[in-house]
Amino acid sequence: MTKYDDMSREELETLKAQLEEEYARFKAKGLKLNMARGKPSSAQLDLSRPMLGILGPDADLSAADGTDCRNYGVLDGLPEAKELMAAMLDDEPENVIVLGNSSLTAMYDAVARCWAFGTLGSAPWCTLPSVKWICPVPGYDRHFGVTEAFGIEMIPVPMGEDGPDMDEVERLAASDVSVKGIWCVPKYSNPGGVTYSDEVVRRLASMECAAEDFRIFWDNAYAVHHLYGETERQDTLLDIAAACRDAGTEDRYFKFASTSKVTFPGAGVAAVAASPANVAEIKRRMSAQCIGHDKLNQLRHVRFLKDAAGIAEHMRKHADIIRPKFELVARKLEEGLAGTGCGSWTTPRGGYFVSFDAPTGTASRAVALAKEAGVVMTGAGATWPYGKDPLDSNVRIAPTLPPLEELDTAMDVFVCCVKLAAVEKLLG
Repeated sequence: MTKYDDMSREELETLKAQLEEEYARFKAKGLKLNMARGKPSSAQLDLSRPMLGILGPDADLSAADGTDCRNYGVLDGLPEAKELMAAMLDDEPENVIVLGNSSLTAMYDAVARCWAFGTLGSAPWCTLPSVKWICPVPGYDRHFGVTEAFGIEMIPVPMGEDGPDMDEVERLAASDVSVKGIWCVPKYSNPGGVTYSDEVVRRLASMECAAEDFRIFWDNAYAVHHLYGETERQDTLLDIAAACRDAGTEDRYFKFASTSKVTFPGAGVAAVAASPANVAEIKRRMSAQCIGHDKLNQLRHVRFLKDAAGIAEHMRKHADIIRPKFELVARKLEEGLAGTGCGSWTTPRGGYFVSFDAPTGTASRAVALAKEAGVVMTGAGATWPYGKDPLDSNVRIAPTLPPLEELDTAMDVFVCCVKLAAVEKLLG
């Protein structure tokens, strides 16, 4: 296939007319397809339906230590729930605090505590003239929404194939005391599907930081979300806690995870893991906010998922449902765009997204065209702080929610829109 950049104007005009005809046929179908967010499909949610009846009217509602889960108490989570979430967080139960249903809420609260109170004796961030944050891009829009809500200045740093550009991360952290943290989705990153290399993890743990209260927000949201199992070296992730202990920076990280895409989004269990000093401080601050989270939900999850082996078996069922969708996306992009110069994309081995880079200056137009044709994508620019992609190139593809046949159609529409936007720009 001839690259669009190499075509004559006459060839491009002919191609544009063909693409406009194809696009008009899609619009005439009256499609209503949504790929805007990484939601589990109905088939995935059905996998956890048995959990809803696991605490029936005759069930024992006592925890392993005898706690009556119907009543107040247990600020940091049931012992068996801490064990379960420790398996997801790659940590020890004593370093885990089990929270409510949302890891995003846990991350917001962690920023809020540092903002209002400081951390481990450092000044509250709200008292400082400036607070800045390192944001690997493309990245997770809701992370950026948290720091933006606090007025924290966000500094984009490009992602590579093994994690963020560590030369730039190290330069920023070492040179500016107002740089207080970094967002990390270290395994099957959102949206690129990158798993951080051991070297990147060690450099994050050991790098010089001008701010003594610099914090790594380690959102390991996709730790168990393998598409093919952890069969390759690139699927394994070095534990940030161990790396920080080895580097003598054991208080530098907060680790977050939840079962939102394991069981039920909005009705899962979230947790944070941290150093003993950080755990003690979090519990002290939490005690003014909360008496205890939903212990019945914790108990329900423990009895359904049981342990690390139970989580792995459950997630294999998820993978069987969504793997064909990711493979369909890869096939459609390859068949429709290979050789045209109209884009590049990731082929992740886990997680929930595919990162697509359209020709510079065309992502917004392609997404708008798709929406007009009835296919809603994540907004162009969403993967950058403030929603502003300076190249107007990146689009996050979320293939999990639609049934396979709808995804097939949606990808045909998207490919057509990408090509049409590219041709328009070349002719413009």
